[in-house]
Amino acid sequence: MLHALYERILRLAAHRHAGGWLAAISFAESSVFPIPPDAMLLPMCLARPERAWRYATICTIASVLGGIAGYALGYFLFEAVAQPVLAAYGHAEALQSFRAWFDRWGAAVILIKGLTPIPYKVVTIAAGAAAFDPWVFLLASIVTRGARFFLLAALLRRYGAPVRGFVEKRLTLLTTLAAIAILGGFAAIRLI
Repeated sequence: MLHALYERILRLAAHRHAGGWLAAISFAESSVFPIPPDAMLLPMCLARPERAWRYATICTIASVLGGIAGYALGYFLFEAVAQPVLAAYGHAEALQSFRAWFDRWGAAVILIKGLTPIPYKVVTIAAGAAAFDPWVFLLASIVTRGARFFLLAALLRRYGAPVRGFVEKRLTLLTTLAAIAILGGFAAIRLI
């Protein structure tokens, strides 16, 4: 089922309303949808490299708005809606872990998890359920989602088709390195 859904998303990337579909998928992925927007962002940036920044902007804005929706699901409708969504993705017990992580590391959890292939919807729902500071959540979401999508767009714009295979094979490594760079920047700011 997921493979068929993935193939459908790749077809939508070539559609004349691809930007709208990209926004819809980016929004939904941050709260309930199983396929990341990268599945559309990659082919769209390869097909129209001059629009890579536009596509990254669409992904970032829609993903952050979807993150706000996920946060609201966790905060207002955890038992009715959010808990079944987490259970459907095999993360039913994630809330306790995330609460402990939020208490200990705060925004760093959002920064790290938002860059990695770990489903961002788990982070958004858990942040709402844990009543994490919504303004810190919003700022961290903008930074982390923007970094992820603009990094992909920059690589695809600069290196084109050869980087697609590299990114798909090493997405975890690339996002982990970006997370380390962001955290290093925050650590450096705190030391100054």
